Amino acid sequence: MNKQLENLISAFLLFLTSLGIGLLGFSWIEDLNFVNALYMTIITVGTVGFTEVKELSQEGRIFTSIYILLNLGLFAYVVSVLSSYFFEGKLKTIFKSYKSSMEISKLSGHVIVCGFGRNGGRACEELQKSGREFVIIEKDPEMKDIIPENMKWYIGDATQDDNLKDIGIEKASTIIITTPDDASNVFITLTARHLNEKIKIIVRSTNVETEQKLYRAGADKVVMPDMLGGMFMAQLVTKPIVIEFLDLLNGVSGTSYHLEEVGYDQLKSQYQDKTLRELNIPAITGAIVLGVKDNIKGLIPGPSADTFIGHDDHLIVLGSETTLQKFMKEYTLTKNKL
Repeated sequence: MNKQLENLISAFLLFLTSLGIGLLGFSWIEDLNFVNALYMTIITVGTVGFTEVKELSQEGRIFTSIYILLNLGLFAYVVSVLSSYFFEGKLKTIFKSYKSSMEISKLSGHVIVCGFGRNGGRACEELQKSGREFVIIEKDPEMKDIIPENMKWYIGDATQDDNLKDIGIEKASTIIITTPDDASNVFITLTARHLNEKIKIIVRSTNVETEQKLYRAGADKVVMPDMLGGMFMAQLVTKPIVIEFLDLLNGVSGTSYHLEEVGYDQLKSQYQDKTLRELNIPAITGAIVLGVKDNIKGLIPGPSADTFIGHDDHLIVLGSETTLQKFMKEYTLTKNKL
């Protein structure tokens, strides 16, 4: 549970406990009924100085004195907690956290992103563009002020089972682990695989030696940003036109071209179990089929017109926003955000 919310609940429970002590004390010591005991409790806690319902006995005066002293400390604590929420904006944060928790509880088939640093933030941006449901789990409570309001988040340690369960690890389709600590990433990978055997695990690594450990822990794909960055910069020298073309395919540098991945199950029934010639995608939409992921043969770049699209196969389609929108509308059941 959020630490700030715990403090607020603790203050409320302490206040209720104080009222309960007052009720029991006045009822037992002064033999008052419920209404009169409640009245005495409230005027004592509130220090308003109203008339007592009856003259107190010596024991009653001792109890009242001790009760007042205890409530002075309690009152100071409650006021400090409430003031911090109203004047430091914590109350708004609590409501945002509660709203986010309610939204997270309804998710299924979503993506979990561990860490909202440079890599995690970029991953979230791309997921949001594609229209995928995702939730961020971040250990640093200060990061909640950086995460955009339209993104679902949870403050907690991803190495803890309960925190992963709170964000629906059992129902999630994928987890992206972007924290900079390899040891933590190995542990999160082990935990995620234990809690969900079918989940796809994509994890960051900063060390080549850790790569195999992550695969043994259950990772499906290990990404090393530093190595990829070095390779990319070298290829800008050795293969600049190839890199420019890849940027074009990925919609980088403001280009209007995008790649779209469409699975067999996403195709309308009349377009399932057909060859590319029968689908005739370029002529109808203007989009180009760059590749096919065959369930048996694997990835087929530049597939021939006779390539058959069967169960569990995937199409990789290139086009402008206009042509891809035509493709999605004509051939698929869902319309992804481009």
